[in-house]
Amino acid sequence: MCKDCGCSITDHHHHDHEHSHEHSHDHSHGESVSHQAAHETLHHNPQLNDSKTISVIQKILDKNDHEAAHNRAHFNDYKVLGINLMSSPGSGKTTLLEHLMPLADFKFGVVEGDLETNKDADRLKEKNIKAVQIQTGSACHLDAFMVHKGLHDMPLDDIDVCFVENVGNLVCPASYDVGTHLNIVLVSVPEGEDKIAKYPVMFRAADLILFTKTDLLPYFEYDLEKEKAEARKLKPNVDILEVSIKDKDSLQAVVDWINYKRKFR
Repeated sequence: MCKDCGCSITDHHHHDHEHSHEHSHDHSHGESVSHQAAHETLHHNPQLNDSKTISVIQKILDKNDHEAAHNRAHFNDYKVLGINLMSSPGSGKTTLLEHLMPLADFKFGVVEGDLETNKDADRLKEKNIKAVQIQTGSACHLDAFMVHKGLHDMPLDDIDVCFVENVGNLVCPASYDVGTHLNIVLVSVPEGEDKIAKYPVMFRAADLILFTKTDLLPYFEYDLEKEKAEARKLKPNVDILEVSIKDKDSLQAVVDWINYKRKFR
């Protein structure tokens, strides 16, 4: 569950999954992300550090990780690269995907997560991007079960990359493996400095950090190099790119990064 609000104790965690799966699963990715985040939170939050709470959290994360491995098996079977997009609200996840569409030399679809409305999925569909909307209700993140449901409506045999656009939130999504291969975290210039230092679990989970809306740097007091250094303190080998939708070359760099990662799938 979300370690502070418990928002993800929803119906799908209280009954057996409706499908019976007999795939062999690789748990390494999920355990390294979600369990590490959960253990960190428990260690630093005495209110959660009792045996009953720990048992509930471990049970939920174990079920989530098992389902995440199943999602990854789906992606692998179809030779699709799964990428989890995470950021705070308004950092530019949907806008990035809209502007990648005309540049990408691969076909992609999007599992779109929001608490309410189909607005973002509708925006993507207007750009001829295959999109499936997941409305989480009160849950402030996607989990592997929600993504699994979305994948049933995603034509995996017709795409090369599947983005999971997570709910805008720099806390809870970092603790849940949704079954993708890679995590991209966006942080925008208008958000101001200190987001990386304040939300370290999220940025430790990143394979790529995108600094977005860099065309606004002249109008904000934002030390970009300082923030990059902060990110590398948390994860020295993380990849970092600067992005502006007004700069085609910066968007092409994101496409190139994805293509580089596709070669290893």
